[in-house]
Amino acid sequence: MQEKLTLMIPGPTPVPEKVLKALGKHPIGHRSPEFQGIVKRTTAQLKWLHQTTGDVLAITGSGTAAMEAGIINTLSRGDQVLCGENGKFGQRWVKLAKAFGLEVKTIQASWGSPLDPEAFRKALEADSNKQIRAVILTHSETSTGVINDLQSISEYVRAHGQAITIADCVTSLGATNVPMDEWGIDVIASGSQKGYMIPPGLSFIALSEKAWIAQQRSDLPKFYLDLAQYRKTSYKDSNPFTPAVNLYFALEAALQMMQAEGLENIFNRHARHKAATQAGMQAIGLNLFAEAEHGSPAITAVAPENIDAEQLRKVVKEKFDILLAGGQDHLKGKIFRIGHLGFVNDRDVLTVVASIEASLQHLGFLKTEMGKGVAAASLALR
Repeated sequence: MQEKLTLMIPGPTPVPEKVLKALGKHPIGHRSPEFQGIVKRTTAQLKWLHQTTGDVLAITGSGTAAMEAGIINTLSRGDQVLCGENGKFGQRWVKLAKAFGLEVKTIQASWGSPLDPEAFRKALEADSNKQIRAVILTHSETSTGVINDLQSISEYVRAHGQAITIADCVTSLGATNVPMDEWGIDVIASGSQKGYMIPPGLSFIALSEKAWIAQQRSDLPKFYLDLAQYRKTSYKDSNPFTPAVNLYFALEAALQMMQAEGLENIFNRHARHKAATQAGMQAIGLNLFAEAEHGSPAITAVAPENIDAEQLRKVVKEKFDILLAGGQDHLKGKIFRIGHLGFVNDRDVLTVVASIEASLQHLGFLKTEMGKGVAAASLALR
């Protein structure tokens, strides 16, 4: 059967029918009172999702646009920054910072391992002259399925006094608890095609008052991503440039669904799906790439022994019309990644576990009794 493809990747994620219908509505003027009403409502909803009373701004662009905006609006040429690097997207932060002439120091961990908060504490406490202006890291490292301890690292940044925390929460926001104000995070970047359950095209950036103070001294070049302009127009429920009008329709519909479910229920659902996916993979004899306790609630990376992960992905797609994500860079062919983020339910999790199990059997690589993976996943869901 054609056109039955199921996305079990960390983005784009499945889109609910209600959101697709909203997306398909006829566009309206982006300077009209009707659209201003949508901006006002979605701004309030975004603050609810971020658990903040501060500004949350929407940019027409991918999550990387929000990441870049976070750097160029709070830092200046030659500023010293501390970047956490334990995967592809940690590397992206380093590249971004260097592209704008920042002095980058890195705290690294091997791919598949979490960043060590103590390493950040030591580096920040050693900075007696307060030269470090920002600590930049990825909360959920999409490339490896690792969740980093953003809460602890943010506490050490606050104790430093001078530095701000800039966090990529692209695959953690809407999947796990990220209480911006409570944790004292200064900048959070996210993207629409992840936990928001809408197609790619919008990114979001939330800023604390400390971040806005940093913005006043920033001298890095900016025009389209000048957040001062976004903040100014947000007070009028508007946007400085032409926004993706129909994506706003989808955003409002998706955020209404999220509010109806409730934050705690959303986080619990993602935690259950992570546990079930991990249990299913381990029951059929596949190794988790990241230790279970450090696994992201959005994605599980699996490292099968003596199996070409790309061959397995191909069979899962051809036989069951399920798309899994592959490994990136040196991990290509060595791992595959299962997305359980956003509009995903228990049936989806059981289906993907069963499909992987059946594909291993088809390839002659299944070393356990057929059905053990589904049984383990089902038990974890209960």
